[in-house]
Amino acid sequence: MLLSTTYFGPIQWYRHLFLHQGETIYIESRETFPKQTYRNRCYIQTPNGPQALTIPVTHGDGSPTTPLISSHGNWRHLHWQALQTAYGESPFFEYYADDIEPFYIDKGEDSPCHLPTLHAYNQAAMQLMASLLDLDVTFAPTDTFLPPEDDNDLRYAIRPKHAPVDPLFTPRPYYQQHAHKQGFLPNLSILDLLFNEGPAAPLWLAK
Repeated sequence: MLLSTTYFGPIQWYRHLFLHQGETIYIESRETFPKQTYRNRCYIQTPNGPQALTIPVTHGDGSPTTPLISSHGNWRHLHWQALQTAYGESPFFEYYADDIEPFYIDKGEDSPCHLPTLHAYNQAAMQLMASLLDLDVTFAPTDTFLPPEDDNDLRYAIRPKHAPVDPLFTPRPYYQQHAHKQGFLPNLSILDLLFNEGPAAPLWLAK
């Protein structure tokens, strides 16, 4: 299966990981970076409604296929603050907070927050999520760009806007902390499912 890189991507993305367990998942790493996608953006549910968290990127080496993470706007602090505000009172935030915090707060030289490229940063996040969700997958970057192929090529099918119908993904409700205010919000970041459902999250992906 071929997928785009993703920043704590949507539940739909992880549903496809669940369906392809035991396989090597190829992550596109040679495309010209498209804007306004899940590659550097995730969506969470806050007390005031859905919120997009976007990693600012730059192409400091001049290559459009290697986006570098920018420190513009102190985004790491703002994203971590947003996650704490959105999920601090959710059932499982404290259970997973120590795993997620190093992506935003410097916990030493091995902290993911030191990774310079979007692909490396997302790779660390994807591996962590696969581990927390008990998903048996291996990630491998592509070494050349391939044109759109068959049904196992989902690089451009999983997107925030104008996404095609996905017969393998149904955004079924689960417990959301703020649903009583704004209703259930489907296909948010995998963090939303994890913080609200905890160890039951893999069971949701299985259905």
